[in-house]
Amino acid sequence: MAAAEELLTHYRQLAGREVAVGDWLQMDQQRIDAFAEATGDLQWIHIDPQRAAAESPYGSTIAHGFLTLSLLPLLTQANAAGQFEKNYPGMRLRVNYGLNKVRFPAPVRPSDRLRARTTVLSAEPAGAGVEIIYLLTVEVEGSEKPACVAEQVIRVYP
Repeated sequence: MAAAEELLTHYRQLAGREVAVGDWLQMDQQRIDAFAEATGDLQWIHIDPQRAAAESPYGSTIAHGFLTLSLLPLLTQANAAGQFEKNYPGMRLRVNYGLNKVRFPAPVRPSDRLRARTTVLSAEPAGAGVEIIYLLTVEVEGSEKPACVAEQVIRVYP
């Protein structure tokens, strides 16, 4: 239990602080099309560049909001080699417990570059483990509005 208590103390001290900024990721139509195929969301605004150029208020196709959301592990580098050990010393398991809030304030076009910023909101005991709530903000390069803002709840266990 000592590892969980140490982690809880550490993350409580980080509450309100930005703890990571991910690398830029280039969105492209191929990724959007693959997501559309995998999810069955084949709406023209995502997969028909000619129609989207003519009829969409965005002037092009746009990525699915849920595609942007699904990229959070990549954008936050949460599963990159060594990240778990670095971020949760003494823990053996991390579980994605869910999301409290999700919004998609700005569209993501096929040519956009995205990155995620991670802020610790809170840390609380959760049985033998620790529940951490992060604010994840997905930026679109050159845009004033983010593409996605989400509160992610994770639990880590010794």
